[in-house]
Amino acid sequence: MSGKVSPGPTGNGTSKPRLDRGRGALGPALELVHTGRAPTRAVLTAELGVTRATAGAVAAELEALGLIRVDAHPGAAAGSQGRPSHRLEVAEYGPVALAAQVHADGFRAALVGLGGRIVATAPGCETVDADPAKVLGSVVEAGADLLRGTGLRCVGAGLAVPSAVAEPEGLALNPLHLAWPVGAPVRRIFAECVRAAGITGPAFAGNDVNLAALAEHRHGAGRGARDLLCVATGHRGVGGALVLDGRLHTGSSGLALEVGHLTVNPEGRPCHCGSRGCLDVEADPLALLIEAGREPGPEVSLLRQAEDLVRDHYGDPTVRGAAEALIDRLGLGLAGLVNILNPDRIILGGLHRTLLDADPERLRAVVADRSLWGQSGSVPILPCTLSHNSLVGAAELAWQPVLDDPLAALR
Repeated sequence: MSGKVSPGPTGNGTSKPRLDRGRGALGPALELVHTGRAPTRAVLTAELGVTRATAGAVAAELEALGLIRVDAHPGAAAGSQGRPSHRLEVAEYGPVALAAQVHADGFRAALVGLGGRIVATAPGCETVDADPAKVLGSVVEAGADLLRGTGLRCVGAGLAVPSAVAEPEGLALNPLHLAWPVGAPVRRIFAECVRAAGITGPAFAGNDVNLAALAEHRHGAGRGARDLLCVATGHRGVGGALVLDGRLHTGSSGLALEVGHLTVNPEGRPCHCGSRGCLDVEADPLALLIEAGREPGPEVSLLRQAEDLVRDHYGDPTVRGAAEALIDRLGLGLAGLVNILNPDRIILGGLHRTLLDADPERLRAVVADRSLWGQSGSVPILPCTLSHNSLVGAAELAWQPVLDDPLAALR
């Protein structure tokens, strides 16, 4: 598709360049390679519904843009029949997106390539200032150092925060576990920091669990699901996200799926939202430590302390009892969500993934017993599989314009 353009006939008697017709396939083709759904040119041809020649031209154009690599020597898998096909992979040294994540116990920056591949990470910081501008300035500078060190081209930047992010303004409405002001304009601040650091490309911001769900749907445990529910507890609190028909569902203004404020224990602990017994305070790392009678320490994050407790001391009756209490509360919340949303898959992250690994049958039984469809059509409950999935999801925000129109985004 590079080079000369040959004219082709159109229905109105005029001629339209074949390149223009092929350009419409560049984005869909890139997304197929990006998500691993087109490992060969033959699969790409079938998925796009085009001729082999068009698929070859599209792949060649994406390779010329430095986005993918086409294996020069086609081969067939062992035992397969038919004509060997060229393998397609994301370019190893292609462009990257700057991804940033802020959570209650610190922040981290990374460079993420196509395919959800983390290329480089900066050492994480364990303190979060009450001024979001200072925090975002620091995390962007850490990312800028990575870009300078690698020399890779940057397509844009994405930020994951532990708060609902209201659209279209990009405001962090409830940073409950940060000392940030309610309604902080995190997307504007982040974009200003990105520009000040000399980083090109657009800047985006989103809720951390929403972005984790997006990453898992494209590259991890949620791949292939149509209606995917993700529930996770990170360093503090509980979040949820929903992917419907392949698209992240954020509601009318970005505030959908605040599952942390489902009541699962009416006589439980007071919640930051003003209610009592919410998942946010009944099924997060601090809740586990309190339930087990363990005093949280300052040495490592609450998430690390809670996960280590479950993994290393599950045989202790007190620890096991605490974990079972959290599993029952989590299962009650999941059952309510299943009744409302009817997802075809549930994935769990953070401490919830560890609890699922510790006693998968207990959690699945609670959900089945409490949900309307549990006995006749149980929903698969799986652990998230990506490391740093919120970072990968933040990068997906920056990659989206490239997936939509590679030529326009990379000009």
